[in-house]
Amino acid sequence: MMKIMFVSLGCDKNLVDSEEMLGLLTANGYAITDDETEADIIIINTCCFINDAKDESIQTILEMTEYKKSGSCKALLVTGCMAQRYRQEILDELPEVDAVLGTTAYEKIVPAIEKALGGARSLETETLSYLPQPQDNRVVTTGGHYAYLKIAEGCDKHCTYCIIPKLRGPYRSVPMEKLIAQAERLAEQGVKELILVAQETTVYGVDLYGHKCLHLLLEALCKISGIRWIRILYCYPEEIYDELIEVMRREPKICHYLDLPIQHASDAVLKRMGRRTTRADLTAIIENLRNNIPDIVLRTTLIAGFPGETQKQHEEVMDFIDEMEFDRLGVFTYSQEEDTPAASMPGQHEEETKLRWQEELMELQQEIAFDHAEQMVGCVVTAMVEGELADDSFLYSSSDGAGTIAGMDENTAGFAERHVYVARTYGDAPNVDGL
Repeated sequence: MMKIMFVSLGCDKNLVDSEEMLGLLTANGYAITDDETEADIIIINTCCFINDAKDESIQTILEMTEYKKSGSCKALLVTGCMAQRYRQEILDELPEVDAVLGTTAYEKIVPAIEKALGGARSLETETLSYLPQPQDNRVVTTGGHYAYLKIAEGCDKHCTYCIIPKLRGPYRSVPMEKLIAQAERLAEQGVKELILVAQETTVYGVDLYGHKCLHLLLEALCKISGIRWIRILYCYPEEIYDELIEVMRREPKICHYLDLPIQHASDAVLKRMGRRTTRADLTAIIENLRNNIPDIVLRTTLIAGFPGETQKQHEEVMDFIDEMEFDRLGVFTYSQEEDTPAASMPGQHEEETKLRWQEELMELQQEIAFDHAEQMVGCVVTAMVEGELADDSFLYSSSDGAGTIAGMDENTAGFAERHVYVARTYGDAPNVDGL
């Protein structure tokens, strides 16, 4: 039995593709290992959404080529977004790589390995309009209590800074019956939390059924026994609609949590980004959500240092964040991606400026987050337990050298040292929010 080591980089949507490939591999008799020194085959599922992700993917490939030279590795394969974007360059410049698979070709992973083991290099692609279907034997790698459900592939928005439509193709919804069947299989395996992901979840179904169907999908998923929480990520704010809000209000399994990537709040910057909202639109959407779902937790992301952004426009987004008080917020510095309209826009900023604006936004958000956290003191909440910490995880050395736990007296510290757990509330998505 040949052993495969799988390295999955990038977003949770990419992770679902990795899990689908793992399912195909195990169904065909391959064993999985996490030790690169004993792997017969190494697969890297890459990301190249921004420069940092591209650098990580390149570095990982280079590290793994060493095991092809000196270890037990007999075949090295590269899949995912960077494989789609630079497929021929990877084959031309890295002779250690045996196969490259594009984003829509991961169903060909097994024959690609067989070709590689037979001594043939290959480039496996499918048209970007092709939609791989969910597998019956997907291998969940998130610990078993939560899993991502990828409800669509691709994107039609074409924001000026984003390369995703060129790597993932147009928006294609996964048929509802296939999603329900996969969710039922996940529930049978013990999954308690389903996290719905796509490049954009809010327009699910428009291409298949002629209208937005996310609320209908949610209603069907709520009927699955064993599922306790359903969380929705990647909702473009302008696509939020009344039926979606209503089903969130009505169904107790749906977390009162939404991820709304707004990217900025200056009308001029939003227009150059190719976004479809104004500051007034965003304010109205957020107020509508909070009026209808008072305990909703809102997460967003911003881009700092977009081409042509001025100090005044940066201050506009600072004012907006101060006014809206998002519960969760992340800030990326603008990444100049080739083959995107924004890459050739005038007014490209120095990295120092982008980092300074990012830091100012995050410092403001930290104050907001601390205020919100203080309001939680004394509340009792349902939580998803992630695991128990090691005995000394919360210990520190006091001035007299005695170990204790911050904020606890001697009587409670002894118990806590033995029983310290981490958990998430409905307001905390795994890997992006707190514990």
